[in-house]
Amino acid sequence: MTRARRRPDRLRALLRINRHSSRPLSLRRRVSLSVVGFVVVTGALGAELASRRGQFTTALHSAPVWILSIAVLLQVVALLARTEAWYACVRAAGGTVGRKVLFRAAGVGYLASVLNGSLGVAARITSLRRAAPGDTPRVPALLAAEIPIITVEVALVAIFSFTLISPLRLAWWIPLIAVAVTGSAVFALRRFSQRHRFGLWSGLAAMHSGRGRMVALVLVAVCAQIARNWLVLRAIGVHVSVFDAMALLIALFTLGQLPIGPAVGASATVLILGSHGLAATAAAGVLLTATGTVGSLGYAAWAVTDRLLAGRLAATPEVVVAPIRA
Repeated sequence: MTRARRRPDRLRALLRINRHSSRPLSLRRRVSLSVVGFVVVTGALGAELASRRGQFTTALHSAPVWILSIAVLLQVVALLARTEAWYACVRAAGGTVGRKVLFRAAGVGYLASVLNGSLGVAARITSLRRAAPGDTPRVPALLAAEIPIITVEVALVAIFSFTLISPLRLAWWIPLIAVAVTGSAVFALRRFSQRHRFGLWSGLAAMHSGRGRMVALVLVAVCAQIARNWLVLRAIGVHVSVFDAMALLIALFTLGQLPIGPAVGASATVLILGSHGLAATAAAGVLLTATGTVGSLGYAAWAVTDRLLAGRLAATPEVVVAPIRA
């Protein structure tokens, strides 16, 4: 009996050790892949731009500082809108966490997403669970709460995929198929969320509860990103339309799933708008990455500072003033 009881205990202990040891290993793999991908892609772009170094440098310095400042502001607006959409999803899933706590956790995630998108999601959820474990759903439900936002973003990608026909030379019927498939998937996911409302699937509650507000917030975030793309491209002399800016955002969203880190901006811009000039479009991609990174760092700086201030205020003992006796 004693040996039989010890075996499950040992097995549980081994499982705990493997679970905790696999997290840093997975984190290291993600970071390593992102670094390797960034080096490879940057090296390839550098080789292509070697003979156009002067044009690239001129394009980088042609954007006025005030336009770059507006681009940073638009990045912050997009982050705030997406965070508010995430807040709506977490609340719909049964969370009672305060808005300020969730926004601080989002800031930490956006800082990590500069290196890798999936790493940013993991950092955001981990930070939120540590800050408010009793007021947030469990990790599986929080992961599921990402799906409504991603679903809206994918639906928008499908709707505006016609903007990719010219730059990628796609057949005209491919966007139609994308819209039909995405629409069917959204409809099926909504029906599924209505029938499964507990446990892991509680994270899908935003698909049928408060859906309009969540969709509107995601649209604000997407519009801010499109405006940022258009503004930066026009600032360095690349005359593009709003549809071109949409196509670029779709490419940024798609390539952002790959482990290439900060090289996403230049890669996507060259891929979609390379016909406007390799040096100019690469410079625009670098500026988009730079302004996006500055906006994310500013958001993260506020999150870290606010958390530190909140911790100090919580640790400061209350001073009780005794009444003065006559």
